[in-house]
Amino acid sequence: MKQDTEALLAVLRRAPVVPVLIVDRVEHAIPLAKALVAGGLPALEVTMRTPAALEVIRAMSTVEGAIVGAGTVLDPEMADAAVAAGAKFMVSPGATETILAHALKIGVPLLPGVATAGEAMRARDAGYRIMKFFPAGPAGGPVYLKALASPLADVLFCPTGGVSEKNAPEYLALPNVVCVGGSWVAPADAMNNGDWGRIEDLARAAMDLAV
Repeated sequence: MKQDTEALLAVLRRAPVVPVLIVDRVEHAIPLAKALVAGGLPALEVTMRTPAALEVIRAMSTVEGAIVGAGTVLDPEMADAAVAAGAKFMVSPGATETILAHALKIGVPLLPGVATAGEAMRARDAGYRIMKFFPAGPAGGPVYLKALASPLADVLFCPTGGVSEKNAPEYLALPNVVCVGGSWVAPADAMNNGDWGRIEDLARAAMDLAV
């Protein structure tokens, strides 16, 4: 079995930025998703870092135009719970044999996290061609990722971790980057204040980062 690259690319190529969302309150889910989709960012990664995450995924999945995924998926149990809540894709911070095999088994696209050439090769051996480069900044940034383009010519990356509106264009200019993941489009203070207009504006600005 191999990663469904066509299904994953159909999601990741919708916009240059995939919002990485840490949402503590379920009541924020729908207005947040609506603001991001209205700003042009339909692929939403809801990290499984809060007790509300599954309910947030379930609520966001009702928003027209939203393609909701689950982030910080660490094991098969988390994967199954996320999919049951409505997640259409999954993102993991690393790439264990267990999570790689389980994602292929259940047939839901997984973006596995890698930080080195060796990790990328192991994920590639397991059938994956699109990966999350994480944590992008500490792992070497655009310079390191550029160095992987030639030896791993058939692998694409979504760098996440230390990616901002300032350095995103440098990543997006690389031939082996399909998009970036970032949390700056949904700052905690804007969510807590219900400033959905600001989040929509940040999403629109992120759309302009494509090169």
